[in-house]
Amino acid sequence: MDYENGSSVTEFILVGFYGDWHLQIFFFVTFSLIYGATVVGNSLIIAIVAANSTLRSPMYFLLANLSLLDMGFSTVTTPKMIRDLLAEHKSISLWGCMAQMFFMHLFGGAEMTLLIVMAFDRYVAICKPLHYRTIMSHRLLHASVLLSWTIGFIHTMSQMVLIVNLPFCGHNIVNNIFCDLPLVIKLACIETNTLELFVIADSGLLSFICFILLLLSYIVILVTVKRKSPGRLSKALSTLSAHIMVVTLFFGPCIFIYAWPFGSFARSKMLALLYTAITPLLNPIIYTLRNQEMKKAMRKLWFKQVNFVENL
Repeated sequence: MDYENGSSVTEFILVGFYGDWHLQIFFFVTFSLIYGATVVGNSLIIAIVAANSTLRSPMYFLLANLSLLDMGFSTVTTPKMIRDLLAEHKSISLWGCMAQMFFMHLFGGAEMTLLIVMAFDRYVAICKPLHYRTIMSHRLLHASVLLSWTIGFIHTMSQMVLIVNLPFCGHNIVNNIFCDLPLVIKLACIETNTLELFVIADSGLLSFICFILLLLSYIVILVTVKRKSPGRLSKALSTLSAHIMVVTLFFGPCIFIYAWPFGSFARSKMLALLYTAITPLLNPIIYTLRNQEMKKAMRKLWFKQVNFVENL
């Protein structure tokens, strides 16, 4: 439809991961539980790190910030998806769609940077343990977290300033459970090849490069440990395995969604669910189940609560 002759789009219709009524009820219950567990799990990590004096190391400070980003990232899309499962008219306003994309890439860009900082933290802890506290100072930690939020803001704004004024008319069906850049850009009624290439470079190529750099950093750590202290290799591998899982779960969907050529892009709704709903839940599970200090702190907090209730 020609833009001059067509009416401007004020809302988008979301055609996502839905089916018959019974299937939608099943998804509603399932993802309500997943989102609830995500909020509780990540909030618990933040509370435990803040309240426990034994978890004052830089790693736990960064982990608490990762939990905050995961919780925010999931909140951008999952509650709307859950509500739409019971709604007959599954839609989102134009500005609601823009807000979803803005905050998704804000939290996503910040988390991307934070994961790199966490990889550097592990490198210093494993390869330079005697200088760990000196290098990973409170000043550096706070600056790193501020930098991650700043990069996330620059990342999302660099794309949103080009998308927010796009003319949308005629087709307004988003074939997904939430708004995201590749599908929304394709709905604009002007030529968008240049913008599509920019998104590939900004989100896709950046995600791929960061993922490769992170994997290389883990390899460097393991090679360094094997050369200097072979006996500590198994411990280093155990420590890094949690980070490798988190990095793969985060960057894998990003690379597929944003680095894939737009012309042949076949969107996987299951991948979208993994990216926005499942991964933010798995991160606290992965870190807590593989971390003895975190499990001890959780048990200590649990016993405190039990004793408090018994003394009432």
